[in-house]
Amino acid sequence: MKTNRMFLGMMLMVFAIVFAACESESESSPKASSAVTTAPIASSQAKTDAFKEAPMLTKLVSAGTLKPVAERMPVKEDIMVEKVLDEIGKYGGDWKMPWGGPNDRWAVGQPTEEALFRFNKDGSTVEPNVAKSYEVNKDSTEFTIHLRKGMKWSDGEPFTADDVLFYWEHMLTKETFGKKIYDAYYSVDPVTGEKALAKVTKVDDYTFKVVHKYPSVQFLERVAIDNKWFFAPAHFQKTILPEFVGQEKALEIAKKWGFEDVKSFLVATGYYYWVNPQIPTLRAWVAKNDPNSDQFIMERNPYYWKTDKDGNQLPYMDRIVATKVQDPAQRVLGALAGDYNLLDFDFKDFTVLKENEKKAGFRVLPWTTPTWSSAGLQFNQTIPDPNLRKLFQDIRFREAVSVAVDRKEISEIVTNGLGAPQQASVPEGLTGYQQGWADQWSKFDQSRANQLLDELGLTKRDKNNFRLNADGSDLTITIIEPNTNTATFLELIKKYYEQVGLKVDLKVVDLGTHNDLKYANKIPVTTENISLVNVAFRPDTLVPLRVLTPWLGNYGLYTSSNGKDGVKPEGDVALILDYWNKVKSSTSKEEITKWSNEIIKLHQKNQWLIGYAGPTPKLIVASNKIANVPKELVYADEFRSIGHAHPSQFFIKQ
Repeated sequence: MKTNRMFLGMMLMVFAIVFAACESESESSPKASSAVTTAPIASSQAKTDAFKEAPMLTKLVSAGTLKPVAERMPVKEDIMVEKVLDEIGKYGGDWKMPWGGPNDRWAVGQPTEEALFRFNKDGSTVEPNVAKSYEVNKDSTEFTIHLRKGMKWSDGEPFTADDVLFYWEHMLTKETFGKKIYDAYYSVDPVTGEKALAKVTKVDDYTFKVVHKYPSVQFLERVAIDNKWFFAPAHFQKTILPEFVGQEKALEIAKKWGFEDVKSFLVATGYYYWVNPQIPTLRAWVAKNDPNSDQFIMERNPYYWKTDKDGNQLPYMDRIVATKVQDPAQRVLGALAGDYNLLDFDFKDFTVLKENEKKAGFRVLPWTTPTWSSAGLQFNQTIPDPNLRKLFQDIRFREAVSVAVDRKEISEIVTNGLGAPQQASVPEGLTGYQQGWADQWSKFDQSRANQLLDELGLTKRDKNNFRLNADGSDLTITIIEPNTNTATFLELIKKYYEQVGLKVDLKVVDLGTHNDLKYANKIPVTTENISLVNVAFRPDTLVPLRVLTPWLGNYGLYTSSNGKDGVKPEGDVALILDYWNKVKSSTSKEEITKWSNEIIKLHQKNQWLIGYAGPTPKLIVASNKIANVPKELVYADEFRSIGHAHPSQFFIKQ
């Protein structure tokens, strides 16, 4: 145990150093000139004019079914050269991973994602990716974005600014795929708070402009998170969108694809497009079969637009093979058996994985995370049940369920002592860290919990000595989970809550159902954690801008529907939105930091997320034959998890 605690200390030190860098470096906004041009950081020119390709593609070229590699790439000066971590790789082999089926889309979606802009290694700013370069005017209202000349979709069709404009005009602003216009595209008047939608215009085939009415200092960072693919294959979408084929024809097409209605069809093809083999993409690997199959296959994209410095077209690995698993335990068993060669785990599996490293032929790589807690609960502030809503919104109830639990036992049993017994809070080293927050309501005190619950009027008991609502009706705290991974933690929570008279019902549903319940505002309590690098970069889990995370429930729906639906934010929740508008209208990094901290302080004050153990690293388990995988990196959704390591340069040693 002592060794493990030393290990955690080292990890937290790395974590603090990495994110201190994020906080200290300035963001990509211009300071003094009328325009600032940012060179394509990861796009230095290859050392050779002779491009090389995977043997499987060479065979297709020889057979006359595929154009030569030089004709499939962008013009030489616009090819993106991806840095390899350790060494130039070898072609071939499969990336073998588990997944939960079509509803587990992000398991293959995040590591294969190709964003217009992506975050650099330490997360301090963004760099061009699909974009080649950009220019920003002095007051951050006009962004000119350049694309890569000659770049192509995976079916060989040209990728141009028309694909950006088509996405903007016919998909995003018309909300065809079920998403509201992302907050990144609105600027805010610093005086009146008025929100204004940006204007997007084409300059030429490989250039477009985004013009804001008011300054939008963090526009590129926000796009890199909110709307990573600011484009769509227009030539494909024109064949399915009702605007072009008519509603009747669109329904006919949807049913041929296996969908009952056009709405769900457009969500699947406009948003979760990467699991559909019919849809062209810019990713390194493209879907090759039905995602409902027992094994879902993604195969190398012959038109992929990146090479290594020696001119080898990426990716190195031929395929991604995602094998469907029913039970999360199969992930561990499969890793031990060698069925998978690269996947991630939560820290609860650290002991069994570490003990089997040599025997199983893999290495366990702990990546730091920006998570507020490794074991915590969110209480839905807008849950429809009036009794539960009244309770959950009362700060005394949240304090009661916090102090009712022995965090030391949670820490030892759930995290092997590696997650400190503390409150959910911003980890030290991140923007927004508040000294002393981790200790808030963290002391085990069931007398205090009982006192608070009595003050709330929960003094009546049923025949089993469980507390009833003040009106005498049943009071049950229902915790709904998308898997059994948190079973040990929740059994402990159930024990402690019931010791102070709160009856607990634990329910497990599949991931798709859990998401449906969340978006329908029907999840009272769940273990979903807050994990974000910087609220200014990604506010959605802390600011109720849309339906996303359980604590804010239908407050987010109210905002995203402009007050037509949902629950109107009041009090400190409304104040969060006011502070967010101040972040949006800020004209300097200093202003952004100031108002971001005010949002964080409201979360500290209200403690909508109750944490029982501190953050732990994410574990990347990589076969010893998989090369170019970083030993240390930041694992965050904003950075696309494993995708932050740029998987196209991973390779399998022969």
